Amino acid sequence: MTRVPHIKVSPDVPGIRALLLARPETAGPLTDLTQILLHAPNSLTRGERELIAAYVSRLNDCTFCCTSHAAIAACLLDSEKLVDAVLVSPDTAPVSSKMKALLTIAGLVQQSGRAVRTEDVARARREGATDTEIHDTVLIAAAFCMFNRYVDGLGTWAPTEPAVYAQIGEMLAGTGYRTALPGGS
Repeated sequence: MTRVPHIKVSPDVPGIRALLLARPETAGPLTDLTQILLHAPNSLTRGERELIAAYVSRLNDCTFCCTSHAAIAACLLDSEKLVDAVLVSPDTAPVSSKMKALLTIAGLVQQSGRAVRTEDVARARREGATDTEIHDTVLIAAAFCMFNRYVDGLGTWAPTEPAVYAQIGEMLAGTGYRTALPGGS
């Protein structure tokens, strides 16, 4: 079934990119937030942060965001198999105990911010997560709940060809988010 966007957007541009092009005045702040959360220097690797974004997007059943960020994570982590394992079951995926604890927190944020309990944060700390890493995990999860609802709430379309996502993954893994739109720097 082909989705028809609920508002007028460029018909050949998928997902959030079409929405950002439709409202350039909101594109800048949203792109800047994404750049900071997923691409800027951080103690969590870019691949780990993309994995959090892909995982939350999968929980939200947002095809475009999940598949895009999974492709970026696979590029950065050099493993589609690892990304697929996390998307199926973070608890059994071959990632660090710290990453498992942070993915648990991200999944709880996806349900409700109030679902995160003191013991979830304590577990992440025991596994070596810093306050900044816990903060950024919660913010990535919250931001992607918003982005997923933005993309799906306005009925954007998602490509079905894996090669399209592989291309998106390679481009954004290399350049970051500020260059994802025409005129970006």
